[in-house]
Amino acid sequence: MQTALQPGLPWLFDQAHEWGLTISLDTNFDPAGKWKSGLDLLLEKVDVLLPNATECKEIAGTTDLETAIENLQTKVRHLAVKLGENGALLCLDSKIFRTPALKVEVCDSVGAGDSFDAGFIFGYLAGWEPERTLKFANICGGLSTRRVGGTAGQTTVEEASSYL
Repeated sequence: MQTALQPGLPWLFDQAHEWGLTISLDTNFDPAGKWKSGLDLLLEKVDVLLPNATECKEIAGTTDLETAIENLQTKVRHLAVKLGENGALLCLDSKIFRTPALKVEVCDSVGAGDSFDAGFIFGYLAGWEPERTLKFANICGGLSTRRVGGTAGQTTVEEASSYL
């Protein structure tokens, strides 16, 4: 969505890797529908891709989620797909891990994807096992839907951990 920043992203991602950092990317939805504009080059440099199901299909250029997952898991090492009421999945080294949605009374889903991303990155950087990382991320996303707004429902590490 920040088109003026896009030309510098390949260099920025390369520089981050040179510094020993990892790249996590949540593309967000592209209202212009220009998913392929330079994204394939960036995916080669991404360590963790965090799309929702709709974004996953759009990025892969297909209407079938399973086909999209097969396509994208060959391009990034960690593909964590947010599936809303169907939970989430993680593709890692040709293995697929799944976790069901957390049962909560949903008030507002704004910010749930960002909370999922934060939970996933937390577990990833802590070196957790893939299943635990995915479950924790899904818990963070699910708990964030209990209140209205993108940040009001965000959980704490302690609260989210109590659901593990």
